[in-house]
Amino acid sequence: MSFISERVNNLAASATLAMSQKSAELRAAGIDVINMSIGEPDFNTPEFIKEAAKDAITANFSHYPPVAGYLSLREAICEKLERENGLHYTPAQIVVGNGAKQELCNALLATVNPGDEVIIPVPAWVSYVEMVKLAEGKPVLVYAGLEQDFKITPGQLEAAITPRTRVVMFNSPSNPTGSVYTKDELAAITEVLERHPNVLVLADDIYEHINYVGGAPSISQSESLKDRMVVVNGVSKAYAMTGWRIGYLAAPAEIAKACSKLQGQYTSGVSSIAQKAAEAAYRGPQECVEDMRKAFERRRDLIVSLAKEIPGWKVNKPEGAFYLFPEVSAYIGKKYGDKEIRTSGDYVLYLLEEAHVAAVDGDAFCAPGYLRLSYATSEDNIREAMRRIREASEKLQ
Repeated sequence: MSFISERVNNLAASATLAMSQKSAELRAAGIDVINMSIGEPDFNTPEFIKEAAKDAITANFSHYPPVAGYLSLREAICEKLERENGLHYTPAQIVVGNGAKQELCNALLATVNPGDEVIIPVPAWVSYVEMVKLAEGKPVLVYAGLEQDFKITPGQLEAAITPRTRVVMFNSPSNPTGSVYTKDELAAITEVLERHPNVLVLADDIYEHINYVGGAPSISQSESLKDRMVVVNGVSKAYAMTGWRIGYLAAPAEIAKACSKLQGQYTSGVSSIAQKAAEAAYRGPQECVEDMRKAFERRRDLIVSLAKEIPGWKVNKPEGAFYLFPEVSAYIGKKYGDKEIRTSGDYVLYLLEEAHVAAVDGDAFCAPGYLRLSYATSEDNIREAMRRIREASEKLQ
């Protein structure tokens, strides 16, 4: 007899974390693996943010914080949203959680009823579908491939909406593709959503600062959708603070209150020290954000140029985030020795074993035939990884 619930049995494990773990195991065995599977900036948290955390310890910020986050942090988030995004929220509309991941999950658990449909443009981050399943909703996948620059059209969105549609999830800049919707494209998407007033919009803006188009617009800035918009963001990517685990959502007061109620029952408030560090991030100097963005842009240009040299790969030029999402189906059906490539997953495993480069199968993002490479690593690592991939790929016949 198994004591594991159907709820957990029906969830898939995170493919990105699984590949990162496999890479770590090979490294522990003495194999020189270049890990391009994990979406984590390779920079250290800026010094002024770390100093704020030390000051918080000295000042005895070591007691239970409010469930929704310290008022001072929620005020700093409101100031950030006003200053950078032109969005007006009050602290009562902000909930701070254990990373943007928790707040995405909170939003779905607080708004989705069993059987409700949640539209997810794909390729999409690995956890979206599983979060919807956890909320007992029905994921409705709307696919856009390389030929569309991985961006769905207004017509596709309109066709996917039914009377059962509860939420549309939106992520731009995108994980895993790095695609960024233009202002005009977002306006056309907004026009569709305006015709469906019962549909909630969940905007995942975690990569907003890592863009190469001079400032990425967001669906969250659609004023006509404000009353049914949930904005999720955090400090992980922009400030190299992945381990601090601070994310937030901004939402209509009713939804924010529901998310705080939910969070109060299963995690309560998040780390008091990390909250004070995040407050410093939002209120301190912002040059570090731009410095990291420029470094990612140089790496983007480098990896795109090297990827184009790999026979059979089809690539676009991502305009945000730090991922490349090449189409690699040309290798399906090829062999090297006793290794046969039947799927893109086989190709990813082959690259790990033969080239010692860790990537993630596109199937994890609902896009078989692709793979995801994170270029949140040094330029030297990028050059060496792409050299290894090219040489290993050329062996396949």
